[in-house]
Amino acid sequence: MAKLFVDKTIQINAPVGRVWEALTRREDTDIWAPEFSSGSPQFHIESNWQLGKPVLWKDQNGIIIVEGEVTALEPDKFLRFTVLDVRGAKPPVTEEDGITYELSEQNGVTTLHVLQGDFSAVHEGEKYCQMSGATWDRVLPKVKEIAEK
Repeated sequence: MAKLFVDKTIQINAPVGRVWEALTRREDTDIWAPEFSSGSPQFHIESNWQLGKPVLWKDQNGIIIVEGEVTALEPDKFLRFTVLDVRGAKPPVTEEDGITYELSEQNGVTTLHVLQGDFSAVHEGEKYCQMSGATWDRVLPKVKEIAEK
Protein backbone atom coordinates (compact mmCIF):
# COMPACT_ATOMS: atom_id res chain seq x y z
CA MET A 1 0.00 0.00 0.00
CA ALA A 2 1.20 3.51 -0.78
CA LYS A 3 2.10 5.74 2.15
CA LEU A 4 -0.69 7.98 3.44
CA PHE A 5 0.18 11.37 4.85
CA VAL A 6 -1.84 14.45 5.70
CA ASP A 7 0.05 17.29 3.98
CA LYS A 8 -1.04 20.85 4.81
CA THR A 9 0.56 24.28 4.45
CA ILE A 10 -0.55 27.69 5.73
CA GLN A 11 0.90 31.21 5.50
CA ILE A 12 0.93 33.10 8.80
CA ASN A 13 1.56 36.84 9.11
CA ALA A 14 3.84 36.50 12.13
CA PRO A 15 7.51 35.85 12.83
CA VAL A 16 8.60 32.22 12.93
CA GLY A 17 9.28 32.41 16.69
CA ARG A 18 5.69 33.34 17.42
CA VAL A 19 4.37 30.52 15.21
CA TRP A 20 6.69 28.08 17.02
CA GLU A 21 5.19 29.24 20.32
CA ALA A 22 1.66 28.76 18.99
CA LEU A 23 2.59 25.16 18.19
CA THR A 24 4.45 24.32 21.40
CA ARG A 25 3.46 26.63 24.26
CA ARG A 26 0.88 25.01 26.55
CA GLU A 27 -1.42 28.05 26.76
CA ASP A 28 -1.52 28.14 22.95
CA THR A 29 -1.85 24.38 22.34
CA ASP A 30 -4.75 24.36 24.81
CA ILE A 31 -6.67 26.46 22.27
CA TRP A 32 -6.20 24.21 19.23
CA ALA A 33 -5.54 20.70 20.63
CA PRO A 34 -9.20 20.09 21.56
CA GLU A 35 -9.96 19.85 17.82
CA PHE A 36 -8.28 16.42 17.92
CA SER A 37 -10.89 15.18 20.42
CA SER A 38 -14.10 16.53 18.92
CA GLY A 39 -13.69 19.84 20.72
CA SER A 40 -13.40 18.52 24.31
CA PRO A 41 -12.19 21.64 26.14
CA GLN A 42 -10.00 19.70 28.56
CA PHE A 43 -8.05 17.75 25.94
CA HIS A 44 -4.48 18.99 25.98
CA ILE A 45 -0.87 18.25 25.05
CA GLU A 46 1.94 18.03 27.60
CA SER A 47 5.59 18.16 26.54
CA ASN A 48 8.75 20.13 27.12
CA TRP A 49 9.48 19.68 23.39
CA GLN A 50 13.03 18.43 23.88
CA LEU A 51 14.60 15.70 21.74
CA GLY A 52 13.73 12.23 23.03
CA LYS A 53 11.21 13.56 25.55
CA PRO A 54 7.56 12.47 25.76
CA VAL A 55 4.60 14.14 24.09
CA LEU A 56 1.41 13.23 25.94
CA TRP A 57 -2.13 13.97 24.75
CA LYS A 58 -4.42 13.79 27.80
CA ASP A 59 -8.16 13.94 28.30
CA GLN A 60 -10.03 16.06 30.84
CA ASN A 61 -9.30 13.47 33.57
CA GLY A 62 -5.55 13.49 32.91
CA ILE A 63 -5.67 10.08 31.26
CA ILE A 64 -3.16 9.64 28.44
CA ILE A 65 -4.95 8.97 25.14
CA VAL A 66 -2.06 9.45 22.74
CA GLU A 67 1.62 9.23 23.56
CA GLY A 68 4.75 9.82 21.60
CA GLU A 69 8.14 11.37 21.76
CA VAL A 70 10.07 14.14 20.07
CA THR A 71 12.19 12.45 17.38
CA ALA A 72 13.65 15.48 15.56
CA LEU A 73 14.10 19.06 16.67
CA GLU A 74 15.53 22.29 15.32
CA PRO A 75 13.86 25.11 17.28
CA ASP A 76 11.89 27.60 15.17
CA LYS A 77 12.45 25.43 12.08
CA PHE A 78 11.60 21.76 12.45
CA LEU A 79 9.80 19.50 14.93
CA ARG A 80 8.78 15.86 14.55
CA PHE A 81 7.10 13.73 17.18
CA THR A 82 5.40 10.37 17.17
CA VAL A 83 1.71 9.96 17.98
CA LEU A 84 0.43 6.55 19.06
CA ASP A 85 -3.06 5.93 20.43
CA VAL A 86 -2.52 3.98 23.64
CA ARG A 87 -5.94 2.32 23.29
CA GLY A 88 -4.97 0.24 20.26
CA ALA A 89 -2.21 -1.86 18.77
CA LYS A 90 0.97 0.05 18.05
CA PRO A 91 1.93 -0.14 14.38
CA PRO A 92 5.60 -0.07 13.37
CA VAL A 93 6.98 3.47 13.35
CA THR A 94 9.54 4.75 10.87
CA GLU A 95 11.73 7.85 11.11
CA GLU A 96 9.27 9.91 9.03
CA ASP A 97 6.14 8.90 10.99
CA GLY A 98 4.23 11.10 13.39
CA ILE A 99 3.53 14.80 13.11
CA THR A 100 6.11 17.06 11.50
CA TYR A 101 6.15 20.86 11.59
CA GLU A 102 8.43 22.66 9.14
CA LEU A 103 8.63 26.45 9.45
CA SER A 104 10.28 29.09 7.31
CA GLU A 105 10.00 32.86 7.36
CA GLN A 106 10.31 35.42 4.61
CA ASN A 107 9.57 39.13 5.08
CA GLY A 108 7.71 38.55 8.35
CA VAL A 109 5.46 35.84 6.90
CA THR A 110 5.92 32.31 8.19
CA THR A 111 5.09 29.26 6.13
CA LEU A 112 4.00 26.35 8.29
CA HIS A 113 4.06 22.95 6.61
CA VAL A 114 2.48 20.05 8.53
CA LEU A 115 2.81 16.36 7.69
CA GLN A 116 1.05 13.63 9.63
CA GLY A 117 1.25 9.90 8.94
CA ASP A 118 2.05 7.31 7.73
CA PHE A 119 -1.54 6.11 8.01
CA SER A 120 -1.00 3.16 5.65
CA ALA A 121 0.28 1.09 8.61
CA VAL A 122 -2.96 1.65 10.56
CA HIS A 123 -6.18 -0.37 10.23
CA GLU A 124 -8.59 1.77 8.15
CA GLY A 125 -5.70 4.11 7.49
CA GLU A 126 -7.34 5.93 4.59
CA LYS A 127 -10.33 6.83 6.78
CA TYR A 128 -8.07 8.08 9.60
CA CYS A 129 -5.94 10.04 7.16
CA GLN A 130 -9.03 11.84 5.83
CA MET A 131 -10.29 12.51 9.37
CA SER A 132 -6.91 13.90 10.43
CA GLY A 133 -6.78 16.07 7.32
CA ALA A 134 -10.17 17.54 8.21
CA THR A 135 -8.96 18.15 11.76
CA TRP A 136 -5.87 20.02 10.53
CA ASP A 137 -8.20 22.13 8.37
CA ARG A 138 -9.75 23.33 11.65
CA VAL A 139 -6.49 23.50 13.62
CA LEU A 140 -4.32 25.51 11.24
CA PRO A 141 -6.60 28.59 11.13
CA LYS A 142 -6.56 28.57 14.95
CA VAL A 143 -2.75 28.40 15.00
CA LYS A 144 -2.71 31.27 12.50
CA GLU A 145 -5.08 33.34 14.64
CA ILE A 146 -3.04 32.71 17.80
CA ALA A 147 0.27 33.59 16.14
CA GLU A 148 -1.07 36.73 14.47
CA LYS A 149 -2.42 38.27 17.71
